[in-house]
Amino acid sequence: MERHNIPIPIRHMANSGAVLNFPAFHLDMVRPGLMTYGIYPSAETVTKARLAPVMTFKTRVLLIKDFPPGCGIGYGSAFITAQPTKIATIPVGYGDGYGFILSNQGEALVRERRAPVVGRISMDMCTLNVSHIPDCQIGDEVVMLGRQGVDEITAGEIAAKAGTISYEIICALGKRAPRVFVQKGKKNAVEPRLRRIYIPDEEKSLSRIDNIIRRCFHARAHNEELGDAIYYTMFETLFGKEDRQLELRNHFKYNIRLAEFSVAEITGDPLCKNHFKVTTRVEYHKALKNDIFLVGCAENNEQLAAFLEDANCEYRWLLDSGGDLQAARDFLIKMVRIDDEDIPLIRTESTARGYEVWCGKADLAGKVNQEVKVEIEIETKKSKKNRDFSVYLIYPVRGLEINFNYGGTDLSNVREVAFFAGKHPSPVLIREKDKIKLSISDDEWVFPTSGVTFIWDY
Repeated sequence: MERHNIPIPIRHMANSGAVLNFPAFHLDMVRPGLMTYGIYPSAETVTKARLAPVMTFKTRVLLIKDFPPGCGIGYGSAFITAQPTKIATIPVGYGDGYGFILSNQGEALVRERRAPVVGRISMDMCTLNVSHIPDCQIGDEVVMLGRQGVDEITAGEIAAKAGTISYEIICALGKRAPRVFVQKGKKNAVEPRLRRIYIPDEEKSLSRIDNIIRRCFHARAHNEELGDAIYYTMFETLFGKEDRQLELRNHFKYNIRLAEFSVAEITGDPLCKNHFKVTTRVEYHKALKNDIFLVGCAENNEQLAAFLEDANCEYRWLLDSGGDLQAARDFLIKMVRIDDEDIPLIRTESTARGYEVWCGKADLAGKVNQEVKVEIEIETKKSKKNRDFSVYLIYPVRGLEINFNYGGTDLSNVREVAFFAGKHPSPVLIREKDKIKLSISDDEWVFPTSGVTFIWDY
């Protein structure tokens, strides 16, 4: 290629074997693989460099049980006890890359002594004969690959028993196990994608999720301080404050209808003449947090922020600022339902943070922390001076439908400006006479700060 004037900026062709055997082929760069684990690529290269294995694959004893003579161990009873035998079960199997072929021939290190694998290796577990290790206990460290005390099990040893090469052993081991990387004495744990993790219900807490997210940022940034900075910035951007409770909502539907007030309504309330009647019906699925909750109406952004921080507030509304509207007079809850059951309004009150409508029912306590369907219908006013209507999402939502109906009004040139964040930020748009519909499928997530503004001429 160089003879044909084709430049090669960086030349490399030496794998681990060539690095050790052929210095002339080091060229500009080398690409060792197996050597980085401290493993020799062949017996002939042992004298070429001093390598120290750096990988350890280990687990712990899960169960210990004594068996009398004549008992079959594992699937197919491939091992029969010939005498009283103490068997230790460990949570490692061929699903973790410890090959089935090592049944009845693999070994592990327990309390610095070798314990043979007995019986067949199953998907998630295998068994060791620890009869000669009388002090073996549940929870003891078990080394499948690596050093324990003065003894060591090497990848080459395992490969020889499995009839393969060290490369395959290293690639296969630990498909589901956490990796712990040690760099300059510090450890960073990484969970592989293939690992199946069981988390008890009592551990599925917001603090646990927060810690997992923070550790991920620490690992990605290779710096705890920088990872925390990214973590807090992300949450403040998405959710306003880092400590705001995260709620997920599914199948979110907005049905918004703008209409003219009737003559009778205008006669009863002259303010209606300069306003549209706005009826908004929302529907979504979520885990119910409280059996008594409130729907809040704010007259300004400060009041809205206060409602956002209240875990008892199920839904918030910001009153239109284009007229002389008052929340207690111009904000009406028409309906609240949980799982198609009407929920009564308990009380209403005007507070420093806005107008509060409290709802609840005694038998809702049995549905707390369960997923329910929530429906809320609101009626309010919108000044005709304002020629826009906005819908904002403040929580992560999976599946969204927004219907904007303006039939019976004199609105013209109605259009939408959508701003959606997510994997697929462009919603499906359907225009019909006097109606605009935007939707995102139920298997797609929409992130907070998304929304749409409808604009018109009048």
